[in-house]
Amino acid sequence: MEQGWIKVHRSLLDKPIWTEATSEQKVILVTLLLMATHKERQWEWKGMSYSLQPGQMITSLPSLHQKCGKNVTVQKIRTALKRFERYGFLTDQSTNQNRLITIVNWDVYQRGDRFGTDDLTDSQQTANRQLTPNKNVKKEKNAIINYPRVTHDESSEYYQLALALHEEIRLNHPGYREPDLGKWIIEMRHIVEKDQRTIEQVQYIITWSQQHHFWRTVILSPAALRRNWDQMVAQMKQERDRHKGQVYQLPKRRVEEFVLDLAKGEA
Repeated sequence: MEQGWIKVHRSLLDKPIWTEATSEQKVILVTLLLMATHKERQWEWKGMSYSLQPGQMITSLPSLHQKCGKNVTVQKIRTALKRFERYGFLTDQSTNQNRLITIVNWDVYQRGDRFGTDDLTDSQQTANRQLTPNKNVKKEKNAIINYPRVTHDESSEYYQLALALHEEIRLNHPGYREPDLGKWIIEMRHIVEKDQRTIEQVQYIITWSQQHHFWRTVILSPAALRRNWDQMVAQMKQERDRHKGQVYQLPKRRVEEFVLDLAKGEA
């Protein structure tokens, strides 16, 4: 069992993950922080070596149920894990035997050393999917399975864009599944950096698409937003031309520049 103490910043009290949480969800959140390993751990099981990075834990729903105590049911734990993942607080990969939970940005909060927010690679995601050895992989006793760190910087613009789109979608589709937030963040980065869109443009078209009777049924991910961008801009222009002379509510920032060609990002 882990010994010592953890850091909990007072700013947590002002964050929606805490202010909008039930009392049981708060218990689960603190329990997860206490269960996460604070240093790299290695062990052997059935001839294989395993490795956990700081901020990670291998657990199960029954184990979490036991550690959280009274009034915290397994169903409440499932709900809390999905909610925490939506906020980018953790990632949760599971098999029929156990689950790997990673506290996102663990080093930032526990060590005070801000590390990079590099894109997740396919190989990293694949390595996290299975918590048990793959029989088709080389079976060597000393092989080590490393569970990589996953980071979502809540202050980043790409995280905020991904979260904004998800919240807009949930308003239109209450039963919408929980997304892979890591992939959404990467796609938002591509929209801005590769496609040369501005943050304001992305924010505007997210709102526009989710208020449109047709596009809100199509734009259900950043990939769909990116794929249909030019078509939505063309339709936006047509609607604007039909209603020339009417006043539109535009973002306050750079209002005079925002009546622009969204496809090119030019005034």
